Amino acid sequence: MPVEFLGIAATNDGSETTARSGAAFDKEYTLRLARAHEDHGWDRVLFAYGSGSPDPAPAAAYVASRSERLQILLAHRPNVSYPTFAAKTFATLDQISEGRLTVHFITGGNDHEQAREGDTLTKDERYARTREYIRIVKKVWTAREPFDHEGEHYRFHDFLSDVFPFQQPRPGVSFGGSSPAAYAAGGAEADVYCLWGEPLAKTAEQIEAVKAAARAAGRTDVPRIQVAFRPIIAPTEELAWEKAHRTVAAIKDRRERSGAFIRHHGQVQPENTGSQRLIAIAEAGERYDRALWTPTAAATGGAGNSNALVGTPETVAQALLDYYDLGVDVLSARGYDLLGDAIDFGRHVIPIVREEVAKRDAERDAERDAERDSERDADPDAVRGAHPDAKPASHAAPAPAAVTR
Repeated sequence: MPVEFLGIAATNDGSETTARSGAAFDKEYTLRLARAHEDHGWDRVLFAYGSGSPDPAPAAAYVASRSERLQILLAHRPNVSYPTFAAKTFATLDQISEGRLTVHFITGGNDHEQAREGDTLTKDERYARTREYIRIVKKVWTAREPFDHEGEHYRFHDFLSDVFPFQQPRPGVSFGGSSPAAYAAGGAEADVYCLWGEPLAKTAEQIEAVKAAARAAGRTDVPRIQVAFRPIIAPTEELAWEKAHRTVAAIKDRRERSGAFIRHHGQVQPENTGSQRLIAIAEAGERYDRALWTPTAAATGGAGNSNALVGTPETVAQALLDYYDLGVDVLSARGYDLLGDAIDFGRHVIPIVREEVAKRDAERDAERDAERDSERDADPDAVRGAHPDAKPASHAAPAPAAVTR
């Protein structure tokens, strides 16, 4: 199966290790970072959402209008706009980008952060609202006749949009979370289900939970799986680990100096299940599998995508392939030097992964062909679907005449 690489479309150069050097929306940096991804083999970049951050939709439109191939993953919180309005915004952006848009719906895992923009629903209520919201957006994208909606969170009548997506029938829908409520909502509605990087065994468990939720929702397909990491690479293993320890020291120093984490989250212990899982994994051990390292997550209190993959480009590429072999086909990666790490990862890691994926796919196709050839050689009639006693085709009864009325 094809593999896709997702990077970050930050609007300034700040990170967990370094304070930004300019304004929250630095137009030149935003475009330079996006073009670095486009020029170095990445497929898509995420425009993230925060209550006080620059609006990601116009930033995404700006990048889309100045790039050619780079695809857009636009984060959106349902509490900030009515679904009919949001659906038109997304459709317009999909037209601007000529079909390069996917929308990532964020339910919100922190009550304090949600309340900053007037959202006072409980977590389970937010998941129910998100599920209803996604269904409305999908219908607005595809409906060609006016329709009404009477739901738990939204009511409207006789709505029809006059702007439709470039993609037909609609853009993709992305969703993430690690709680049963998240699995239920995303399993039912998502085209791509997003997870934070965890050990292989735990990731496999989460994938099965997503698949089970999709089946419970009556789906005959399942969402594609995305997993996110913070790669730390260097030419040798020793240099990579030295860089990893410097990174954690920088995270701790920046957090202690600014108090940004507590100001941003309003608490020390996270409420969302995903961050709680990352903290528990970090408490149980620092290193897992081939290259997964948890002190970066521990240093940020499990905030967001924060577990690292540490090693040479070859080691990190092989670690990503381990997740690919689990069924993960969207690999999300973001370094701490956003621009430099995007270039290095694109130059040194992405080509290795793509080459190995192509080999695996070719081997899988060859095995499939060999199995078919073996079955045909063993029982030619069975392969053709014929029975030894079946009459020749010339003796078959004529087909009934077509009904014309």
